[in-house]
Amino acid sequence: MGDKSVMLAAGGTGGHLFPAFALAEELGRRGVAVDLVTDERGDRYGTGFPARAIHTVPSATLAGRSPAAAVRTVLSLMSGVRAAYALLRRVQPGAVIGFGGYPTFPPLVAAKLRRIPTAIHEANAVLGRANRMLAPRVSRIATSFEQTALLSDKLTTRVRFTGNPVRDAVIDWSARPYRAAGPDEPFNLLVFGGSQGARYFSEAVPPAIAQLTLNQRARLRIVQQCREEDLAEVRNAYAAASVTAELQTFFRDLPERMANAHLVVGRAGASSIAELTVLGRPAVLVPLPHAVDNDQLRNATRLAEAGAAWCLEQKSLTSEKLSETIASLMEQPEVLSAAAHVAKQLGRPDAVLRLADLAEELIGARTTNRA
Repeated sequence: MGDKSVMLAAGGTGGHLFPAFALAEELGRRGVAVDLVTDERGDRYGTGFPARAIHTVPSATLAGRSPAAAVRTVLSLMSGVRAAYALLRRVQPGAVIGFGGYPTFPPLVAAKLRRIPTAIHEANAVLGRANRMLAPRVSRIATSFEQTALLSDKLTTRVRFTGNPVRDAVIDWSARPYRAAGPDEPFNLLVFGGSQGARYFSEAVPPAIAQLTLNQRARLRIVQQCREEDLAEVRNAYAAASVTAELQTFFRDLPERMANAHLVVGRAGASSIAELTVLGRPAVLVPLPHAVDNDQLRNATRLAEAGAAWCLEQKSLTSEKLSETIASLMEQPEVLSAAAHVAKQLGRPDAVLRLADLAEELIGARTTNRA
């Protein structure tokens, strides 16, 4: 099929697949053919993925610590490497780029065996488990943060800071400047946490809001993502507190909602961080606890240390603390404006361009770096 093509390896979660999706769109605009290789879990995203073909190879995540579980994982990954090795012979891409997670392991190992140029992209502020195993074996390592934890100093020469690609809709809405709400103006609060975070926020945010003053509650305009089974309870809680709220299980126009928000309360997944910074919106981040490698805590800490967000750990977060934080920020528009400015400075709207440059560099189509 020729060398003017790139195979992207991603799957398992949207956090891995969405940056790959953005890169595929940009490579398509540049006339570079794209193939996607994923595992069975990636099929649910496959329909709209901008690739000429979507391939599936076996993979596995280490789900337990028993010797039997380890053996099953190794056997599945070996099977995946064999399948990917044969796939690469048929497709003959000019480069293979992985986006983290175990579905990337077989294609990247197979590409190494076939001496095809490779790269991995790390969306978080800490190198994930699969990427840690692959990093010494790939040609380039693309990072979303200027400092990435658990990335060996020995690999510095392979690292390229690109940022984390975001959806086109986020880029479009990033043109809207942030304007903090005045003391007597409506205050737009957006609350979302993905499938793993929505339940916690449904339980934690309404009691915090109920503790605000009457005037603060009157100003609030809440937009919140909730699970279907939590909608009625959350709606009743806000009604009892005399708060205007719009609740949905999913917001298709989330980039627009984020752009309209004066403050966001949410988790600290890599995609959320990338979108918040490109849009330049202040946020109270409550990292998902018990996450592997504490990636969300590291993501949130990076933003908080820079002055772009406030990081509150769930294990010690009370409704009183959350209420005090929201109340304080509602009364300090200048603090929110300053955080929004810092967030915007951290955003990388050109991340997809830099990653596409790297892809073209790997296949020999580009020899100079974007400044």
